Amino acid sequence: MTSDRSDRSAEAGHVSSEPPLAEDIDARELAPEVRAELRSLSRPTAETVARRLVAAGQLIDIEPMQAYAHTLVARRLAARIPSVREAVGLAAYHAGQWQTAISELRAYHRMAGKQDHLAVLADCERALDRPERAIDLYRAADLAQMGQNERIELLIVAAGARVDLKQAEAAVAMLQVPELHSVTMTDWLARLRYAYADALLTVGREEDAREWFARAAEIDDDVTTDAAERLLELDGVVIDDLDIEDELSDEESLDEEQVSDDPVGPDDDKSGDPAASGPDAAESGQQESRVSEPEDHNGEQQE
Repeated sequence: MTSDRSDRSAEAGHVSSEPPLAEDIDARELAPEVRAELRSLSRPTAETVARRLVAAGQLIDIEPMQAYAHTLVARRLAARIPSVREAVGLAAYHAGQWQTAISELRAYHRMAGKQDHLAVLADCERALDRPERAIDLYRAADLAQMGQNERIELLIVAAGARVDLKQAEAAVAMLQVPELHSVTMTDWLARLRYAYADALLTVGREEDAREWFARAAEIDDDVTTDAAERLLELDGVVIDDLDIEDELSDEESLDEEQVSDDPVGPDDDKSGDPAASGPDAAESGQQESRVSEPEDHNGEQQE
């Protein structure tokens, strides 16, 4: 999981009682298996619930509080539908509503007879300063029955809980799994390597940590960790937001100077040269503007 828990918790605020639904939200975009669960509802209610869940899915990564609000509306209409409770739990997690996420996902487990999202539950326990419960979840999990993705994500959270408990050596040992050396690109590989590097750094193995931060950064094309920044820190290089803003400001100033110094301008078309008023002159007078835009320390967190 990649989201920053502290940032989400700080941003968690008032939840709109019933956020508006965009007209283009289509219930048919909902997963077929979830739509099948809604057949026990009246058609208008099922349609509304489906659209709320679709809206939540679209917003969960960019406006998690709004996504959470949509799922709460769905729950008021269909509290006995397992997938609705699952959606509320996941949206609550993304919105930093840790206790609600735990309650809703446990309700989903009871209703659906499944044990999904254990890594999310464990991460919520860590966020609530209960790392020992996160470790208990890991110990109790039937790892052999879990998919690789869920198993690795749970391992990362449990190792982080060990660090929380000042048991970093145990975290290092936990994370020394064959998957560290996987040659297959997966969603979790960069996060696993990052977690291992972070644990190594905590126990003072700086050179080993640097190696694994580098191995995490080289495959982290989606920037799910800040491994590259951690590498720079280890090398004594500090890059902050002010540096980026200054660089952008300098680039913008340079662009403005280039435009102002351009010898071809609107007044030059009146020079008397017949060709100056033709289409070639207009094209040559155009300037291409360049605007540079800048594109969490969280390697252990789940999505």
